Amino acid sequence: MRRQEVLRALGIFQRATPDQLWRMLRPEDRHDRCTRDTLNALKKTGMVRVERRLKSGHQLWVLTEQGHKEAKGLLPRNVRISALCKQKYDTQGRPIPGQGYDEHAAAVTMTAAVLTGAGYGTPLSWQTEIAHKLPYGYTQYADLTMRAPDAGVPAMLLEIDRVNEPVDDLVDKLRRYTDWFELLAPKADPNKEMAARYEQLGSKVQQFRLWPHLYPASNREGYVPVAFVFTGKTAEQRESRMQRLEQAGRRYFAGEPYPGRGAGITAVDYHQAVPVVVTELERITADPAGAAGKVWRRLGREEWQTLGEALDNPDGDRLYAVQWKEAKRRQAEREAAKKEAQRPVCTRCGAKFTDERWQYLLGRGRSWGDRTDELCGPCRDEHFARLEAERAARREAEEAAAQEAAEAEVKKGRGLFGRRR
Repeated sequence: MRRQEVLRALGIFQRATPDQLWRMLRPEDRHDRCTRDTLNALKKTGMVRVERRLKSGHQLWVLTEQGHKEAKGLLPRNVRISALCKQKYDTQGRPIPGQGYDEHAAAVTMTAAVLTGAGYGTPLSWQTEIAHKLPYGYTQYADLTMRAPDAGVPAMLLEIDRVNEPVDDLVDKLRRYTDWFELLAPKADPNKEMAARYEQLGSKVQQFRLWPHLYPASNREGYVPVAFVFTGKTAEQRESRMQRLEQAGRRYFAGEPYPGRGAGITAVDYHQAVPVVVTELERITADPAGAAGKVWRRLGREEWQTLGEALDNPDGDRLYAVQWKEAKRRQAEREAAKKEAQRPVCTRCGAKFTDERWQYLLGRGRSWGDRTDELCGPCRDEHFARLEAERAARREAEEAAAQEAAEAEVKKGRGLFGRRR
């Protein structure tokens, strides 16, 4: 294990145990021995030190002042380095074990460790305590911010809860995140944003918001996902907490139905919603696939899914496109059936008019008194053919009669011997 990896990880998370660093940096190893050896080697060079030993038996490691400076040079500028944990001494010059450790910080680091071990980014994909400033004077801090685009998660905000906060506080966090996601970008036109929202152009609304300028966009509808990771207490208490959060925070993650319920459209518009997923550290560590397994549940759904499945919106835009197309098809069928019911029927043979015959009559307009308008094309042709035949027969009869009359007149004017008188 490269020493730089350990220094970078400690620079981001401030404190960590060998077990946490092992899960984060070398998840393919069978145990944390390589990590402990690396920490001991760094300790000899004065880069790290043991702050205290935990009840679990693990040693808690932190950076020294020298290691803190070294880690700062290794981290990219866009990654914040943690505060230095200075060593304290008693009056006799003996080191005092650090008291800054708490279970929440341990859970935050462990969450990052198990997610990184499952392939969700690297230690550099994480940021701690990222501030989201609100115009009414409050700043919402995210315990963790993850960016793992290679794993299909461009950005995700994580809140770690040890089942010791009121559920109302968790709901307030969702409310404040929603408020922050709805902030307009500088120089954005509020009237255009309002018009796009009124016309339900969800994807266009985001063009006026602040958050897409700070977090990478994804191919999914909705704001940046928020994950609540629960740990501690009993499984029943954690489950109860997730259910209460789901009930109380529904208005922030449920989305809005697309118009057209009467036309069979059941798709949900998630563009103005916060995708909220929940999990448990205990569930992740018990699953053979870890955080890559079906250990995530999207609030509003019942089944446990992988993170990618939980963040997906199969009932969102994709379903709407299919249902809208189907609704248009059914509407076209109804209109065609209605039109077909109005199609004229030939009064002679009973056959329906062809489109060509019908369009001809519609374009010409009905001629009152012309009974051929009630005939289909073949019957009309037959009718005119019969009329033409009758006219031809009358002409032939008239011509024959005229010829006979002429011949009779000629005979009448001749004498006994055929001479004219």
